[in-house]
Amino acid sequence: MKIVVLDGYTVNPGDLSWSSLKELGECTIYDRTSPEDIIERAKDAEVILTNKVVLTAELLSQMPSLKYIGVLATGYNNIDVNFAKEHNIVVTNIPAYSTPSVGQMVFAHILNITQRVDHYSNEVHKGRWTNNKDFCFWDTPLIELLGKKIGLISLGQTGYNTARIALGFGMKVWAYTSKSRLQLPPEIRKMEIDQIFKECDIVSLHCPLTEDTKEMVNARRLAMMKPTAILINTGRGQLINEQDLADALNNNKIYAAGVDVLSTEPPLADNPLLTARNCFITPHIAWATSAARERLMNIMIGNLKSFVAGKAENNVAK
Repeated sequence: MKIVVLDGYTVNPGDLSWSSLKELGECTIYDRTSPEDIIERAKDAEVILTNKVVLTAELLSQMPSLKYIGVLATGYNNIDVNFAKEHNIVVTNIPAYSTPSVGQMVFAHILNITQRVDHYSNEVHKGRWTNNKDFCFWDTPLIELLGKKIGLISLGQTGYNTARIALGFGMKVWAYTSKSRLQLPPEIRKMEIDQIFKECDIVSLHCPLTEDTKEMVNARRLAMMKPTAILINTGRGQLINEQDLADALNNNKIYAAGVDVLSTEPPLADNPLLTARNCFITPHIAWATSAARERLMNIMIGNLKSFVAGKAENNVAK
């Protein structure tokens, strides 16, 4: 079995092992693959593993030996799944591998915004505390989470995990979800989306990117939010109209935003959020803890072994 990994570096920059994959066949691993190199590298492959390399119908039609595509991520919009389905190519993804890490990043942003630990550590190292007249100092609002309302947009696995963390902080949890009230635990209140934006102190996005959710956070919804409100996005960058969010932040319409994803990654130099007031940005790393990536690698091997055994798991091209 000829296996080609098109962009292995992001998932495994060298701290994990490919040995289990190499045991399954003739394996070639590329750190990165540019669009013009895809065909040359993958034209004879029976198995392709990819994280973000885009495989269109035109490209897939030039890979006559291809039987299996393993997406090294949960989202698989970089693959023409319809073409794969029509040509009996199995496409698998890696569900739920990063759930604990994403919830952790949500609260890393929330705690950074409410406590500003990095800011105060930097100020102390600059000598500000040493030269201070009083025993302590602060120059930003310090916000307690107890009793605050957090609104979760979608309540899949990452939403539920985030809800559990929020409850541990004593927060009130609201959720916009297709689940009925009877399916929710009593400590999570089902709410309409606009009510969440109007009344919650923190709104956190956990929904997939679809035509319906694209730019769901826009000028209209941002205008509903409290001036003290915080927006968190660890989902997809295109859930937010970035110019509208920048305007809301710069005009003090909301207090702050913490985002791990942007509409274009890496971001363009003129992305308005890069210079927006109180906008804290991490480079799409919520999923990237070593534990989550190791979990991803293990599920990837399991998916491929199941395919070889004739019972493909996590097949999204059924």
